[in-house]
Amino acid sequence: MSEKIRRIAHLDMDAFYASVELLRYPQLKGLPVVIGGGRRPVDAALTDGQSELPLHRIALDAFPRLKDYTGRGVITTATYAARQFGVGSALGLMKAAKLCPQAILLPVDFAEYRKYSRAFKAIILEIAPLMEDRGVDEVYIDFTDVPGGQREGGRVLARLIQKAIFDQTGLTCSVGVAPNKLLAKMASEFNKPKGISIVHEEDLADKIWPLACRKINGIGPKADEKLQGLGIQTIGQLAQQELGWLIDHFGQKTGAWMFDAAHGRDTRPVVLESEPVSISRETTFDRDLHAVRDKAELGAIFTRLCQQVADDLQRKGYAGKTIGIKLRYSDFKGVTRDQTLERHIADAKTIRHTAGLCLKRVPLTQRLRLLGVRVGSLVKTDTTGALDPNAAATPLSSAQRAADATGIPDQLF
Repeated sequence: MSEKIRRIAHLDMDAFYASVELLRYPQLKGLPVVIGGGRRPVDAALTDGQSELPLHRIALDAFPRLKDYTGRGVITTATYAARQFGVGSALGLMKAAKLCPQAILLPVDFAEYRKYSRAFKAIILEIAPLMEDRGVDEVYIDFTDVPGGQREGGRVLARLIQKAIFDQTGLTCSVGVAPNKLLAKMASEFNKPKGISIVHEEDLADKIWPLACRKINGIGPKADEKLQGLGIQTIGQLAQQELGWLIDHFGQKTGAWMFDAAHGRDTRPVVLESEPVSISRETTFDRDLHAVRDKAELGAIFTRLCQQVADDLQRKGYAGKTIGIKLRYSDFKGVTRDQTLERHIADAKTIRHTAGLCLKRVPLTQRLRLLGVRVGSLVKTDTTGALDPNAAATPLSSAQRAADATGIPDQLF
């Protein structure tokens, strides 16, 4: 029997957040809808005054429009109908309102998105057990030894997974199947939405080389700008360059990687389980806040972020010992600080206390536009013993004791 050809799939959910919202509000199907601007635990705003109506019966006139938005939020995602107007993720909502003022604006509902994320991944695992989780809406799957994974280059298995996800969740996805993760990720974008794209090694010249260099996952705006300055715009042009020339211009590691990527080479395995490096929460304010004049508001936000991180740690079964903060000022300059404790913790009180100590080490005279809290150096809680969320704060390190000895109030805000 001949050796099986390696077949790796990249599955990407189609406009995932927006698609989940359309399950809740099917009356918005086909309309330009934008997700972003804030978070929502329930649909209280929409059901106010219409509590007798189910969500799918709420009139279109009741939904907020993008043209009425004021603030500095950004788009998380948008339906394909909205994208036709040039509206997409990471675009400021105020800018998007000029492009598509009639778009319906919905706040994000991460709890609902995580629920559907777990659902579609469970469906995949029942069919193809070798899956790498790459985030809330995308995965890699090793098709090589799965029944149907070799048929039509993987198209048969991709079609089966697509149908299973749609039948059980109502959501659609696009799948690219190729000899490796690099090419599979590119292929999954070829026929969105609801597409299946198959790439073989012999397809490199026809399907990959005509693409822009930015289509290679890992070539960002700066590298692309440098490549264009060197007269290289397509992957095919990149593949024509000598290895030594690329190393001279981009360094040993990046140059060698570019050379391999342009020739469709990628030996990375599908990683079945990856441990998070850290768990964090952050928020961008609707208006810039000052540490003194807006102390109460900032304090409430800071405490909430610490509680959310603690909840995330305990829900996912982790504890950490490096607590950090992230600030971004009104001029968009950022700063981070962190502190490492003597043992692993997962309770909000200790996170709040230690993050407060980190705040003492940053200037707070400028107004702030973003605040974040992070816990790193993670271990699974079953390796640290049972952690009591209500336990007393971990013993202070010498650095913490020195900071407290200054007499500066622990809670700056």
